[in-house]
Amino acid sequence: MSTEQPQDEDDDLRYFVRIGQTDLDGTKSVERSLSDMNGIGRRTARLLAEKAGIDRTATFGRLDEDDIESVVEAVENYADEVPEWLANHRDGYFSGETTHETGNDLSMSRRQDINRMKMISSYKGIRHKRGQKVRGQRTKSTGRTEGTIGVNVEAIKEEAAAEGDEE
Repeated sequence: MSTEQPQDEDDDLRYFVRIGQTDLDGTKSVERSLSDMNGIGRRTARLLAEKAGIDRTATFGRLDEDDIESVVEAVENYADEVPEWLANHRDGYFSGETTHETGNDLSMSRRQDINRMKMISSYKGIRHKRGQKVRGQRTKSTGRTEGTIGVNVEAIKEEAAAEGDEE
């Protein structure tokens, strides 16, 4: 009898839940599954679950269609519900609106912003072109992409071995 119960539980489990263009893991909790989506972190996932009125520790694939739909609506309307400083794409260049990008939209808008900075040759755009650090980090000793700096122990051992063979 105990073998039939997990079988029945597996029947109503949705392994993938689709939000936007992203497939989320239905075997994880609501909070963890939402945080796997680009543009949604742990705090945002917790706020979204609370806004949708769903237990954040519930398994995402076992929720009803209505509950999943309320989570989708909460994700889509997130920028309208939270303060402006909590959204991830403030004051868009063309529209001037504050939005919260998720999934592929986030990577596409980030790529467009970087390309625009490169085109107008702003300070940040020039740093992006050169492959240097953009946000004011130190570069004297970190972020080096050229060859090895310092003592190359293997080369010294090879030279010593070559000199030992010559004698």
